[in-house]
Amino acid sequence: MIRSTFVGVGAVLVCVPATAAAAAAVDEYPARPIRILVGVTPGGPTDIYSRMIGQKLTERWGQPIVVDNRAGGGQTIAAEITARAAPDGYTLFMCTQTFAVNPSLYRKLPYDSLRDFAPVSLVVRQPLALFVSPTLPVRTLKELVAYGRANSGKLNFGSSGPSSSLRFAAELLKVLGGFDLVHVAYKGAAPALTDLATGQVQIVFSGLPAAQPFYAGGRIRPIAVAGEQRLEGMPDLPTAAEAGLPGLVAESWFGVLAPAKTPAAIVRKLNAAIVDATRAPEMRARLAKEGAHAVGSTPEEFGALIRSEMAKWGKIVRDNDIRPD
Repeated sequence: MIRSTFVGVGAVLVCVPATAAAAAAVDEYPARPIRILVGVTPGGPTDIYSRMIGQKLTERWGQPIVVDNRAGGGQTIAAEITARAAPDGYTLFMCTQTFAVNPSLYRKLPYDSLRDFAPVSLVVRQPLALFVSPTLPVRTLKELVAYGRANSGKLNFGSSGPSSSLRFAAELLKVLGGFDLVHVAYKGAAPALTDLATGQVQIVFSGLPAAQPFYAGGRIRPIAVAGEQRLEGMPDLPTAAEAGLPGLVAESWFGVLAPAKTPAAIVRKLNAAIVDATRAPEMRARLAKEGAHAVGSTPEEFGALIRSEMAKWGKIVRDNDIRPD
């Protein structure tokens, strides 16, 4: 009996400093730079929004936020690094709709998309716009559909990856337009848009931040908004429904994940900081001009979105036999 008592007391004595250390770690967080992994090349919207959020977090905490671009594998490289990182809040992942598509598109992933991550917050929603190369003899969506049907299988489109929202917007265009397109996958929106400007690909869906340097200089041609409303940054560009193709609605979303088992207190601290950043008037104004909407959500809301998106896009992948290419 006496021995058992000593063991129990010893366990209590061990737990007290451990609990105090954990509390201190949360209170001091962040005590060093935070890394945000991005699964695409610099210059695209994922990279841009990561840097915008990073700047706000630096202003709040005084710690550098390092954006680490690890392009490739349909963003699975960045996701795997995050899943294997220490769950201490110092490694984060700016995921996109691609994260929700990958489980249905790839037979095997090096991580479990639900079990290995802790949702922190949805950050941005962004409708996509449809752009074509100036080498293509079309100026409206109706003309593009007619040209596509007359040249089915002869045109190609660029995307920021096999499971990206840019790719699936074009897949939807194929279904609704009734013509085929050849997919060319890039490691980000910026290189896809660069090749669109030179005529290497003919069609690219993109958000405005990545596309702006190209269409402002007349190097690519905007056709329509794949959204329910016109974009503030391009008020003269019609929606797909206005241009004659109802149902062509596609958007990108961007949110922050942490490794699973990250302490709930650190997740809450990150969430509060990110939500405050999305509520900053200057950030909301900038995003609105770029056709995007600052969100900021609870971890639970973001987790529910990921699960619903997995179900939605999984059905589309199966019904249309879409392959990674």
